[in-house]
Amino acid sequence: MSIKKNKSALSEVEGIKQPSIINPLLKNKKWVSSKNSSVIKIVKEIKKTNIAFLSKAITLIESTNVKHQKKATKIINACLPYANKSIRIGITGVPGVGKSTFIEVFGKLLTNNGNKVAVLAIDPSSSINKGSILGDKTRMEKLVTDQNAFIRPSPSGESLGGVARKTRETIILCEAAGFNIILIETVGVGQSETAVHKMVDFFLLLKLAGAGDELQGIKRGIIEMADAIVINKADNENEKATKLAKSEFTRALHLYPLKDNNWQPKVMTCSAFYNKGINAVWKIIEQYIKHTKSNHFFNKKRNEQNQFWLLETINERLKTEFYSNTKIKIILKKEINKVNTQKISPFNVAEKLLSIYFNQ
Repeated sequence: MSIKKNKSALSEVEGIKQPSIINPLLKNKKWVSSKNSSVIKIVKEIKKTNIAFLSKAITLIESTNVKHQKKATKIINACLPYANKSIRIGITGVPGVGKSTFIEVFGKLLTNNGNKVAVLAIDPSSSINKGSILGDKTRMEKLVTDQNAFIRPSPSGESLGGVARKTRETIILCEAAGFNIILIETVGVGQSETAVHKMVDFFLLLKLAGAGDELQGIKRGIIEMADAIVINKADNENEKATKLAKSEFTRALHLYPLKDNNWQPKVMTCSAFYNKGINAVWKIIEQYIKHTKSNHFFNKKRNEQNQFWLLETINERLKTEFYSNTKIKIILKKEINKVNTQKISPFNVAEKLLSIYFNQ
């Protein structure tokens, strides 16, 4: 009889096998190293739709580091000749309206039709700890693994209305990478809608029925910006309420004058959860693009947006330079104390500081 040898207590036991890479699409991608990240190389790889290099370039755009900003500017300028060939769609709505679910279903419809879709999702940053969850990739499980889709969540930071400061430049990179449809999701609070409206061709407003949202939407004047209003969650016992909301919004739209592009905004219902009515939304967008291109408003709007962002960039740069000026920092601190003690008016201090800044 053979005696089984006992293994030593010090012998090594095979551990748990490590899981494979989370996103299988990234398996064969070339990762960006600091030695291999020249502007020419990055632009070349972006044009090949190399997601790793595209992500690296967007990170440079979002960085506040001066060296990164200079490099990002070179990349953007090199990508410009390959940009401006997409349809840019802004999607907004209050939190809980179902934006992420809608975008995933809508994005899948577009990729199934042979399109390449980039989703630029703006996540709200905390005003307390400045953090951001950036959870859109977890909410869009199917779209995130789609070969023809790219999802980039960005923190809103302190920019106007929660819109990431560099979204405009990111659009250019995504277009250069071959994405022909760009979806921009806003936070859905504050003035984010205004900023997004200034960077897209089509502005889609998602609404809920029976949530007191109908009057609020009219009061905020957002209907003036919307090219289409889609009432989401038109399913089960909510169908009757969504039909009623559709009638109310349709009547409200007739109170507004016709847009400069002679387009009458449409109202429709859908259920992103059950994938109902999504194709109708895309058909409306196609009609709009055809309409605005035929009356030359499409290019006119793009030109106006370019001018707007030129001026916005100048304003932003002047503001940054002013507040980062060492002399201004010292004087501003002293003058704020005088304003707080009612010794001088805020307007006089502003005039004084600007005079010092521009005459130094």
